Amino acid sequence: MDRIIGIDFGRKRVGVAVSDPLKIFASALDTVPCTKIIDYLKKYSETETITGFVIGYPMNLDNTPSEAAKDVDSFIKALTEKFPHITVTLEDERFTSVLAHRAMIDGGMKAKDRKDKNSVDKISAAIILQSFLDRQASGCDGTRFAADNLSVPDSLSRNVTKKRKK
Repeated sequence: MDRIIGIDFGRKRVGVAVSDPLKIFASALDTVPCTKIIDYLKKYSETETITGFVIGYPMNLDNTPSEAAKDVDSFIKALTEKFPHITVTLEDERFTSVLAHRAMIDGGMKAKDRKDKNSVDKISAAIILQSFLDRQASGCDGTRFAADNLSVPDSLSRNVTKKRKK
C-alpha cells in the first residue's frame, strides 16, 4: 500500500507519521533517534511503499528559514541520497509543537504523559503530514522538490537569528 511519511526532524529525536493508503489521514507512527532515522525509513520501506516524504521545515515568523533549518537541510540531502526516487515536500512546521500539546490536552492525556517529548515529536509529525494531506485534498499543491533538483534555501538557512539584547 502506498504511504506518505511525515517527518518532524530534530537534532536528538525525529517524529515520524504515516498516511493511510488513501492519503486522507495522518497517524503518529514513532519517534526515532536522529542517528537512526535513515535506517528506520529503509526498514519501513521494505514492508510499505513510500510515495513521498513531507518534512517539517523550521521557519521564523518573517518567513525566513530559522537557524535549525541547516540541520534539516543536511537531513534532506542524506534522505534524497538514500531515496532518490521519492519526492520530498517541505511543510512549514511553525507552531506544530504547540498544536501537538493542545491535541494531547484535548485528547485527555494526563500532564505526566504530555511531558514525554517522544509523544510531542510524533504528534507534531502527524500534524505536519495532515496539513499537507488537507492541502492536497483541497487542490492546492505544495512546494515539491524532486531529489534531482532539490532547491532547499540553503543560503537563507545559514542566516543566524539575532538574539535581542535585554
